[in-house]
Amino acid sequence: MASLKNIAIIGSTGSIGRQTLEVIRSFPGRFHITALAAGRNTVLLSEQVDEFKPEYVFYEGANKDIGDAEFLPLRDIVSLDEIDIVVMAPSGLAGLKPTLWAGQAGKTIALANKESLVMAGNLIIEETRKHSGKILPVDSEHSAIWQCLKGERKPVEKIILTASGGPFFNYSPTKLDTVTPEQALRHPSWLMGPKVTIDSATLLNKGLEVIEAHHLFNVSYSQIDVLIHPPSLIHSLIEFKDGSVKAQLSYPDMRLPIQYALSYPKRWVNRNLPRIDWTLIKNLPIEKPDTSAFPCLKLAYDAGRGGGTYPAALCGAGEACVQMFLNKKIRFTQIGIIIEQVLNEHKPAAVSDIEAVEETAKQAWSRAFEISRKRD
Repeated sequence: MASLKNIAIIGSTGSIGRQTLEVIRSFPGRFHITALAAGRNTVLLSEQVDEFKPEYVFYEGANKDIGDAEFLPLRDIVSLDEIDIVVMAPSGLAGLKPTLWAGQAGKTIALANKESLVMAGNLIIEETRKHSGKILPVDSEHSAIWQCLKGERKPVEKIILTASGGPFFNYSPTKLDTVTPEQALRHPSWLMGPKVTIDSATLLNKGLEVIEAHHLFNVSYSQIDVLIHPPSLIHSLIEFKDGSVKAQLSYPDMRLPIQYALSYPKRWVNRNLPRIDWTLIKNLPIEKPDTSAFPCLKLAYDAGRGGGTYPAALCGAGEACVQMFLNKKIRFTQIGIIIEQVLNEHKPAAVSDIEAVEETAKQAWSRAFEISRKRD
């Protein structure tokens, strides 16, 4: 019998957090939920505490126990000695410090929060390695790369990240200008939280994944390509120096890469996960992205190559634009315009500490709102 794995889930009430708990339900006796952490959705968090009986809990806005779960500060939770795996599930800036803290505690981090590595990749990876921790990617694309590289020693020529193209692939600029939040939240392939869903529609999400791949796999930006693959069956490809190409394919369901990170290095059978019906596959279309219609992808490449605090400014401005778009304060096509202006104004500095990174992101967030108000 496999030993019980003690898990802390940061962002347990969000999309990835809830899907992580679905995976854990499929394997009774293999996991123990030691701690749950969330934002302000205390109703759902209380239900999760009742079901999974964690010893510890964290949520924003108070410091009270929930049921028999003792309230602990977030840094204490990710540093608990008994924790085997920290699932880092929140989107956006909320995952920055907790990821660093978990790395400094030497934890194995199942990382779904891409912004933490985008903003402070070198710092977080260095601290995690120094304290003998590990980062296991949960994003489907990075999980695919990780799986394709396993056992390989041949040098990598290229990493190719695939993108569904979102719900507006092949839209004209005029049509994109009329896109509503309700339309943008209806992703054709994936079940994700609202921020990631909007970022996916603008291709900013894919740009963040480019920067994340640069840090995770230590490859240059010239070695990372993005291709549009609407069926979302091919999750990433690796081209090796000899011309060989490996790809990882699976049904588009985030529970599979979550499960692989939790079960690694083993693969477990989960009958609750869908499989591809190959008899229904007629083709596997792949196209180049249109960065004129979707400028956020290019902006992310530029920020990554610029280095320093540019990626933090990108994340802060991007998060602000998603919030404004969802609140119908800006149009879909203004997202890229505002982010570009924030980046053009930004005066980059070296990433010295996590506080400076966080402050850069917050300033970019505020500047994006200022730009929006001046455009009204």
